[in-house]
Amino acid sequence: MSAAARGPAGGARPYRIAVMASGRGSNFLALHAAASEGRLPVELVGVFSDKASAPVLERARERGVPAQSLSPKDHPDRLHFDLALLNAVAAVQPDLIVCAGYMRILDGRALTPWTGRMINIHPSLLPRHRGLHTHRRALEAGDAEHGASVHLVTAELDGGPVIAQAVVPVLAGDDEQRLAARVLEREHPLLIASVDALARGEVAWRDERLWHGESPLGAPLRLDASGGLRRAA
Repeated sequence: MSAAARGPAGGARPYRIAVMASGRGSNFLALHAAASEGRLPVELVGVFSDKASAPVLERARERGVPAQSLSPKDHPDRLHFDLALLNAVAAVQPDLIVCAGYMRILDGRALTPWTGRMINIHPSLLPRHRGLHTHRRALEAGDAEHGASVHLVTAELDGGPVIAQAVVPVLAGDDEQRLAARVLEREHPLLIASVDALARGEVAWRDERLWHGESPLGAPLRLDASGGLRRAA
């Protein structure tokens, strides 16, 4: 991982990333590969899951990233579980939490300390198609475009400010699986580019809004063909 990474205050220490995931961990693998190859100036400091059987945990351990799971069944309600999980995350002192296929809705009361420091990647062009089955719903709605969004996590499901989006066309003959595969190809570079922008301070949350450089971000950035982010035309 890049020794040249910079912390959130412009210091010399690496920008620390914790990942929360419930499944295979394809987005974690993409982040890890980019960091290991020097394309992303971060240090992955922990992976956390609500499922002990989640493949992402073993994939993290194989790559030397600490990983642990907590069971919701061991806690009386969602709030207590979320607080316990986020306390475990806090112990690794991340600058940013990346929800990458984390499938539980978080209690807003547990999120307060992480305002502006937790992001999620969602497979739709938010605010369209929040929640589940986004590819099916895009097809059923007759959407001409679909894609993925990286947004700040808030108490509102998939409702936080959107940092960046990747757009793919919906093609004649698409079914749910074809569309999902095409979106996934863009999800990984979108997440890497968004984390990179946050790690470098090019995108920041301050004064209760997103900024891109010295200007407020009025619309989500767009992923371009080279894997960079640009302002929407």
